[in-house]
Amino acid sequence: MSPRAGQAGHPARTLAFVESPVQLLNVLEWAHLHGLPDHPPSRPATGAPAGAGPNGTASASPPAGPAPALPEAGPVLPAQAGPVSACVSAPPAQTRGSTVGAAARGAVAGGAVAGGAEFTVVVLAPTDPMTRGQLRRMADLARDEGYRVRWEEARGGTTAPFHTIGGLAGLLRRAGRIVMGDPFSRYVQLLLTITRARDLVVVDDGTATMEFVAQLARGERLVRWHRKGGRPGARDLLFAPVSSSARRRLTPSGGRRVEVFSSMPVTETPEGVTVTANDFAWTRARFGPPRITDGADMVGTSLVETGVVDGERYLAAVRDLARAHGVTRYFAHRRENTGKLHRLAVETGLEIVRPDLPLELIARRGPIGRTVLSFPSTVVHTLPLALAGTGVRVAVCDIDPAWLTATASPRAQGFLSGVTGTARDVHRLTAVAPA
Repeated sequence: MSPRAGQAGHPARTLAFVESPVQLLNVLEWAHLHGLPDHPPSRPATGAPAGAGPNGTASASPPAGPAPALPEAGPVLPAQAGPVSACVSAPPAQTRGSTVGAAARGAVAGGAVAGGAEFTVVVLAPTDPMTRGQLRRMADLARDEGYRVRWEEARGGTTAPFHTIGGLAGLLRRAGRIVMGDPFSRYVQLLLTITRARDLVVVDDGTATMEFVAQLARGERLVRWHRKGGRPGARDLLFAPVSSSARRRLTPSGGRRVEVFSSMPVTETPEGVTVTANDFAWTRARFGPPRITDGADMVGTSLVETGVVDGERYLAAVRDLARAHGVTRYFAHRRENTGKLHRLAVETGLEIVRPDLPLELIARRGPIGRTVLSFPSTVVHTLPLALAGTGVRVAVCDIDPAWLTATASPRAQGFLSGVTGTARDVHRLTAVAPA
């Protein structure tokens, strides 16, 4: 979908709503694809984002000053066999073509889309300290790129939602285009009931985008995959009318246009929805290429924190993978519990790294291991794109059904297998072997 003027030739105002660092990154990727902004960034591509250390990482909570440097990987540990489930190796991906051509790129000014239309990114700030820290780094980076960023303490107390929604109501009513990172968010769904925008864009929020598109295509209620199959709670029932309204708003009809901007594989495309490929062109143009080390790195997951995977099984799997592949560093997910990470460090000897930017940016800047191991997650699809042409290999380990908790959604195993199975250019292994 190319940038459009509003009705009667008036420029369309665009509002983007984000609640996580990855969502903001993908808003920047979407804006870059549409030619925003047309002036050069304030720093060279190899420079660190505002507030970041030389390697763009931070320790457990983002400090006010410069973040400490990311230590280089140590020597590869001796390979040891370990019982883990089947793994997948993903060779470096080639950059995918986009469905939007040069015609979509128009002249813009800082913070404005083609034709002078206003473009504002609204951060609906979460309460989690690590997520807030990464979002602040990303907000600084977005401002440096020339975008307007409005930070909303949307969850700062019982009256915060009323103040936030009231303060945004005017902007919502005037907006001609809404860009959102999480269509499952109750906050975003509530905001959709206010706007009259005819253009709606959903940018990636990780693997959840796959489930959103499939649910929209099947006309199902919008519910996150790890909660699907459970009985709706009282809050779900109370919010059901708003969720149903949001689903109708996100269904193209009556001149309303819907775009999904994603690096995820989309197998069920709802009628009338435009799917645009996110190939991380902005990330590759802005950062790197990275320095590649001989070691291996591992990407953490929050599947334990979301109640999908048993903590003891996860710890054992990480330990076995680290031994088999000579892993020295573990890049923690922003939602991983500090106690769990401490155990991982003590029992596996891994260096735990708390990135203060999305991993795609951290990896693109480097240093990064020649092999990056991951469980089924967004990075299975995004890292090969961000690291295209670098020679870095991404190896993906499936979740063994025995690792799932008794309370895990019946949908969990199939969804996680789909995340791995749809990763591009992968080779399945029947056993873990040294990278």
